Amino acid sequence: MQSWSSVPVPTLPGRGPELRLYDTADRQVCPVAPGAMATMYVCGITPYDATHLGHAATYLAFDLIHRLWLDLGHDVHYVQNVTDVDDPLFERADRDGVDWRELSEREVNLFRADMTALRVLPPRDYVAATEAVAEVVELIEKLVASGAAYVVDGEHPDVYCRADATPQFGYESGYDRDTMLRLFEQRGGDPRRRGKTDELDALLWRAARAGEPSWPSPFGPGRPGWHVECAAIALSRIGSGLDIQGGGSDLIFPHHEFTAAHAECVTGERRFARHYVHAGMIGWDGHKMSKSRGNLVLVSTLRAQAVEPSAIRLGLLAGHYRADRWWSQQVLDEAAGRLQRWRTATALPAGPDSADVVARVRRYLADDLDTPKAIAALDGWTTDALEYGGHDEGAPTSVAAVIDALLGVDL
Repeated sequence: MQSWSSVPVPTLPGRGPELRLYDTADRQVCPVAPGAMATMYVCGITPYDATHLGHAATYLAFDLIHRLWLDLGHDVHYVQNVTDVDDPLFERADRDGVDWRELSEREVNLFRADMTALRVLPPRDYVAATEAVAEVVELIEKLVASGAAYVVDGEHPDVYCRADATPQFGYESGYDRDTMLRLFEQRGGDPRRRGKTDELDALLWRAARAGEPSWPSPFGPGRPGWHVECAAIALSRIGSGLDIQGGGSDLIFPHHEFTAAHAECVTGERRFARHYVHAGMIGWDGHKMSKSRGNLVLVSTLRAQAVEPSAIRLGLLAGHYRADRWWSQQVLDEAAGRLQRWRTATALPAGPDSADVVARVRRYLADDLDTPKAIAALDGWTTDALEYGGHDEGAPTSVAAVIDALLGVDL
């Protein structure tokens, strides 16, 4: 699947500190120490509706990581999937009277346009689930052969993975069984499915049903489950031992827990990823922004209202990536005002010395992507530049370059 177009990233002089990120599995901020090639897998959209600000906030967080790795001199192998075969997509297509493939193509194109507008650096591999069915089938065959998976007998011989197939299952989320069961049912699981050996066993292959697309497999015609899709794509594109598995915090369980477990079953490794990184939720109208609630603020709608994408990006970066936070008109207005002040200051013929602010921005972002502190440092330089001026002719250009390279904001 074609990704979206990239933007040039300025090369900054010098080098910042190594990146440290909160690891969900370790419950603490830990150093991230990739090799020359830094690898990252981030879960993509299920394309049954347009990109909302919750999506945008998640992909901006991992865009910061991408940019910081580039600044540290790493080559970056970033993979993102598209879950273009799933129940919500079929349900929306049926509701709207359109073919599910047409709906998927339309929403993926809109997502690409939103990511391009927000200046999110594209993944190297952008892979649709429908493009990876062969890899999924191969992975499921290995799971069945090892005894980690089994076929449920009956009219629909679905294939499931045993939740206890790896002794470390549950290490990523740290949730107790009651919490797991509650979230499993809320987030696409089927704990009441008859024939399963455990309520938490996760679907690997859904046997063909009337009116649903299907592909041939050794287990009979059907389609991939959600979690195994990401495990197969990550293993086939990056391999085992990736540096970061990431997404929104609502994916911690069951999606990321099971994705890791499926991969660990076949690789024999203790951890699928060296770091598990999750972004917080964006709220609007008193609730987490979600399609099911219908309380969405869409990136495309804001763009259609002539809201500048750089202001959207800056508004989302004003809060810490791990924090659940609220979007409002005030947040957008403050971001637009900040953007204008930064542009005015960096257009000056000279300004205060920039070495300190550039170093501070690098240091704050390296410390678990602390964008509020980085923005405050830039606000301080901007205030000094606008109120007191300066004699460093290269300072405005240097500050504009660090804002572009690391925060991804176009001045």
